[in-house]
Amino acid sequence: MPRRRTDSSSGAAELLNTLGDLTGRILDRIKVQQARVELAAALQRQVLAAELPVLPYLHVAGRYAPARDGLDIGGDWYDGFLMPDGSVGFVIGDVQGHDVEAAALMGQVRTCLRAVATATTDPAEVLRRTNDLLVAMDCGLFVTCSFLRFDPVTSELADARAGHVPAVWAMADGCCDIVLNDGGLPLGIRAGENYPSTRRRLTGAGAFVLLTDGVVEGPSYPIEEGLEQVVGLVVGARRTDPDELAAQVIKVADLTGHSDDAAVLVLRYGGLRDEQGPGDSQDQRQGER
Repeated sequence: MPRRRTDSSSGAAELLNTLGDLTGRILDRIKVQQARVELAAALQRQVLAAELPVLPYLHVAGRYAPARDGLDIGGDWYDGFLMPDGSVGFVIGDVQGHDVEAAALMGQVRTCLRAVATATTDPAEVLRRTNDLLVAMDCGLFVTCSFLRFDPVTSELADARAGHVPAVWAMADGCCDIVLNDGGLPLGIRAGENYPSTRRRLTGAGAFVLLTDGVVEGPSYPIEEGLEQVVGLVVGARRTDPDELAAQVIKVADLTGHSDDAAVLVLRYGGLRDEQGPGDSQDQRQGER
């Protein structure tokens, strides 16, 4: 009988040692994971903290909502900056994945786009060169994004799209539509990809709304329904303050039941040059660069 108690005590002690070892390993992993989340969140804050350009005829606002599950971080971002020729570049994008690698690549892509835009401001060429850089980096992740160039002198908006969600455009005549321009593959997949660009004149008062798929797609909504929901919001608010419109659009993500992060960029224009003819507001398709 004493021998049995000894064996039982030895087994219990061994079990406790094993549990203690496992607990220590779990705590170490939690600490590492917390560090990764903090690092990714810091990278994300640094990218999204940039101020958007202020222009007389174009008012811009952005919104970001973090993911609900997992690491609570992601690769969505938006940006706006002045370019060497006096035009303004705007970009919204989404890096594949939801971890520190996605957040780090987001910062690299943002830097690449800004660097390339010092050599060319054509949206199609900016995306083409950035794509080739990412393919050469062989990071293993792809990136969807839209790049726009606004010329404050001519009121022309040019844009190109790399596998990204279509924009929503509300025009001065009250029409509002989903901008289904042709685009190329997401960045980082295949070298030598071409990205068609589209040019349009912004006249009267209206809004051009860019977003990521976390806003319009989720378990509760297919992307078509999410985009139609955004259209309904934008058509009635094209003359409102861009901050208010961006806040309304980002709430669509709550309806979709999404688990992804989400970003919105609103370009609200008004009081642009009246001498531009009514036909100038129509899409003028450019060929592939």
